[in-house]
Amino acid sequence: MAKPPAEVSFPGDKNRRKKVRVRGIKKASKDIQKRLEKNLNELLEDPEIFLPDIKGTLGKKTLFGKNKDLMAITLQDIDMVSKKRHDKKWLTKRMTKKSGDVVSRALAGSLLAASGDDFSTVSVFKNPLFGSASYIRRGGGKQSHLAGIQNFNHSKLRMLVWDDHAKAGQWFFSWDKGFVFTGNNPDPPDEWIEYVLRNATIELTGKEIKYSKGLDKSIVENKLFTDNGWLRLEFENGVTVGISKESLIGTKESFVQSVAMSMMPPKISSIVKSEWIWKPEGWPKDKELPNEGMERVEEVIQQWLLMIYDDKKLANACRISILNSIKEGFVVGSSWYHSENMEMMLENMNGSQEEKDAIACVIDSLGDGIHVRADGVVIHLEEEVVRFEDTSCHPVLVALWPEYGHVILENLYEIKDDEAQIIIESQNQRKQGFGAFLKELKQSISISKRLDRLPWKEGDLVSPLSFADFLVRSAVENGVASTVSKARKGKNLEMAMGWAWLNVHERTESDAWRFDESSRDKGGDWVPALRALWDAAEDLLLNDNLEAVVDYKSAMKWLAEVSGSKFND
Repeated sequence: MAKPPAEVSFPGDKNRRKKVRVRGIKKASKDIQKRLEKNLNELLEDPEIFLPDIKGTLGKKTLFGKNKDLMAITLQDIDMVSKKRHDKKWLTKRMTKKSGDVVSRALAGSLLAASGDDFSTVSVFKNPLFGSASYIRRGGGKQSHLAGIQNFNHSKLRMLVWDDHAKAGQWFFSWDKGFVFTGNNPDPPDEWIEYVLRNATIELTGKEIKYSKGLDKSIVENKLFTDNGWLRLEFENGVTVGISKESLIGTKESFVQSVAMSMMPPKISSIVKSEWIWKPEGWPKDKELPNEGMERVEEVIQQWLLMIYDDKKLANACRISILNSIKEGFVVGSSWYHSENMEMMLENMNGSQEEKDAIACVIDSLGDGIHVRADGVVIHLEEEVVRFEDTSCHPVLVALWPEYGHVILENLYEIKDDEAQIIIESQNQRKQGFGAFLKELKQSISISKRLDRLPWKEGDLVSPLSFADFLVRSAVENGVASTVSKARKGKNLEMAMGWAWLNVHERTESDAWRFDESSRDKGGDWVPALRALWDAAEDLLLNDNLEAVVDYKSAMKWLAEVSGSKFND
């Protein structure tokens, strides 16, 4: 038979102690040892010390003498364990017995631990919701049960002993000065309600009517509406709580959790009536909110009571539930407008007049309803309602532009087909602010229409008259200053016309050296005629005097004569 391989050793191994660390086990401090010893001694003296006060009705025995009430069964078993608390052999068997009441199993292990004299090594139970504590582990009882029984004065941990009972539909309420069992009916004591509300994560003022910052007694008592809305909670004993949106948003820890962790099961939805008090601005006083929206609000609040919804998201979720249930008129932000009040709706949106006109154009083109979400998603609706989650025109137009840009361009600016598509694609790429974009587009179209008043189309005239026409058009479209550099770049007769243009606008001071003597001489002779042409252009194009077209033709004819240009009237 082959020999086993020699054990590999390293220098110093003989002097090194081997340490084995067991997870959840630690050496207890003197304070922990004293506290556990005190608790266990009290438990050994009175094994029923960890029990809640029985306020609820226990179930009755059946015809065969059996009791189906879980608490009644547990109390019967605890009584048996209590009588055997000094019998270590019996406790040892009971604490490992897999059948029978689970609470009694953990009690047997705790009583056996109490009979010992070594409390130096302890286990640690940790729960993020109910807290943590040290305990001595004995037997096959649940860790939470052992920790709860041995720390019976811990107002939260002691409830974990009764988790199976809670699953079976039984209720427990614990606070600093009491611990009660109310049977199959959740009936919290007045002292418990006062305690949990006093120690909740949201500071509350008042007695029977309690309210957070941002509310007052009259608002809560009379269920008055506020701009941002508020949550109303009413306990069966008449205590009513009002919590403002601002207070919910400002919480660092869950309000529901701070209340629910003092009851088992932690369901405060079973002990309070809840309601979100809010309606959109502009909603008629005598008009009920849609049932669909109120049902959805109730679902949201119930999820919040079950600690599924975050405090900070509750108000917005309730608001959206109501707004999205409205199937008529205009819903913009948190406001509602009648379908006949589009003008008022647009007036209250943030944006330029051009942006508002564009949105009105889109609305007029709709066959059914539309919902533009804050994230830019556009949803078409069967109902005749217009919903804009944003109150600013720009994000709404950004969302609508790809689909409705052609409607805006055609109906407001008479731009169609390929030209419209080019503008739509250009704006999609540039992502320019719609206020500036539409304003520039409007100005551009206005100038284009004005230039159409000129008796000759661009390119119809011969040089240098065509250059004079070009300078006039450029000055009207972009201002005289933009034409200075263009006037300098003319060639031959156009150079003379450029010099004349600079003289008309008194821009020759530093530019004489750019022009040869011949151009300056010719251009100087043309100044009176060109000045007459510009005066007529200002009158016709900028001052809207349509009769000035006659003067413009005469001035152009004069300019043709003095420059020796061919001219067809």
